[in-house]
Amino acid sequence: MAELVEQLREALAGEEGWLVGGALRDDLLGRAVLDLDVACREPERAAREFARIGAGAPFPLSQRHGAWRSVLEDGRTVDFTPLPNGIEQDLATRDFTLNAMARALGDSEILDPFGGRADIVARTIRAVSPGVFEADPLRLLRAVRLEDELGFHCDAETERLVRSHVSLVSQPAGERILGELERLSADGYRRLESLGLLQVLGGSAEQLDRVTLADSPEFRLVCAFGDGLGRFPISRRLDRYARTLLRAEPPLDDSARAIHRFRRATEPWALDALAFTGVPELASAVEAARVNEPLEPLARGDELGLPPGPEIGRLLELIAEERATGTIKTREEALELVRRRPH
Repeated sequence: MAELVEQLREALAGEEGWLVGGALRDDLLGRAVLDLDVACREPERAAREFARIGAGAPFPLSQRHGAWRSVLEDGRTVDFTPLPNGIEQDLATRDFTLNAMARALGDSEILDPFGGRADIVARTIRAVSPGVFEADPLRLLRAVRLEDELGFHCDAETERLVRSHVSLVSQPAGERILGELERLSADGYRRLESLGLLQVLGGSAEQLDRVTLADSPEFRLVCAFGDGLGRFPISRRLDRYARTLLRAEPPLDDSARAIHRFRRATEPWALDALAFTGVPELASAVEAARVNEPLEPLARGDELGLPPGPEIGRLLELIAEERATGTIKTREEALELVRRRPH
């Protein structure tokens, strides 16, 4: 971080600039500092100058608030946010005390008007003011996410504020909500439910016991929201993944035919689908089928002697299934199977 700070000092050319927010928190916690947030008088000018000295590609982050972001080559970001009324006023508008600290660029002294360092020692999430959730309802999710990631807990007053503002949790843009949800563990979702937040978002923690069998941000989202996941602006890949798991039927047994049909319906997510449908004990059968997957088909569509159409696809799948079960092994046997098919 020291090298970045020197580049930021050069970019601001002696003007007032403060490191604020999560970077200071993570530094005090001994966690890796990935992204920086710099409060300054002229964010656009600072971001462009930061880029000029070769330290990032700038673009406007918020036209409404005048914030800019620079993306570094390694993917880290530096956000430049406006400082219209001084650093004390800026910190007063922050969410939680552990994020409401600042340090002037090039200085070692931390400005901590709300006792953030003490709350870090106490492992406490405490709201800066009673209006933090009305100012930005996404902070309701952020409070739980910080608890989850840091192993902290909201103090009694902050938890009371969360519970009294649960109706606001669905107000932020869907992509912002999704960004917080993707970072939650299964315990984080359960905490959302205990506070009443998950229900307002249309989710449930009832199926989250499945994450002991398979776990990923995507898997947890499907467990928590099921068909309702589509209300969020999810990617096409996540949509396909969710549909695959939700439509999956568990194999009847571990026979080659049953496993082939299951894989046909669920790959490349067959193992996750096994966990989701409650039969993870069949994972070894799926993994063995993957290892033994032939590199080339026994026959091509143009070798079946049929006009183009859906029948060719059906027959190629029939050949693949019978090959998987071991009833045919050669091209000749595949073509004979086609010839003997019922018409």
